[in-house]
Amino acid sequence: MSQSVLSLKNVTIYQEEKTILTEVNLEVKHGEFLYIIGKTGSGKSSLMKTLYADLPLTDGEGHIVDFDLATLKEDDIPFLRRKIGIVFQDFKLLPDRTVNDNMLFVLKATGWTNNVEMQNKIDEVLTKVGMRDFGKKMPHQLSGGEQQRVAIARALLNDPELILADEPTGNLDPQTSAEVLEVLKKINANGKTIIMATHDYALLMKFPSKTLKCEDSKIFEVIQQRTA
Repeated sequence: MSQSVLSLKNVTIYQEEKTILTEVNLEVKHGEFLYIIGKTGSGKSSLMKTLYADLPLTDGEGHIVDFDLATLKEDDIPFLRRKIGIVFQDFKLLPDRTVNDNMLFVLKATGWTNNVEMQNKIDEVLTKVGMRDFGKKMPHQLSGGEQQRVAIARALLNDPELILADEPTGNLDPQTSAEVLEVLKKINANGKTIIMATHDYALLMKFPSKTLKCEDSKIFEVIQQRTA
């Protein structure tokens, strides 16, 4: 039976005391792929930051992967983020270490200790994104699309229940963007829930899915016009 991985009820989102979004009501079921669209400054990133607890939830009810965002304590945030994979627009790879060592850094930081198990996990997630042979490369030796694939692999390391992708194709050309979306769609087809913020409407046409729009401090579902 499908269950909720995210539920927001009557939520207001603030950024430095400025109201960004109001009356946010959202439920995301296990296995869904959801786009969040809207102009720059419309609240997409603020919503994402609320979901991974970079912005506190002070108004309304919010539950994500069994954590209560309204009562979440500072000490609980690392545990929340172990159950959520986050993919950023600018990749956020550590530039001074290889792809493999970027992965090791995350695993060690989240409590892994067995070297064989860590390497097996790294090989597994890199294989899923088509980057199995790039473990010894430095980030600067990779294209933007390759770096984003590595960032997606990194988000998969702890088998998250939910992946939050905040403008993951924002720095990529159209062809590379489509390739990255194919990777995300494949991961979604294997059962991972994905919420992706984007302003790339061409991707929405090519890979249609449920879509919410941020506009005028509100968020609402939009019905995509499907082409024949």
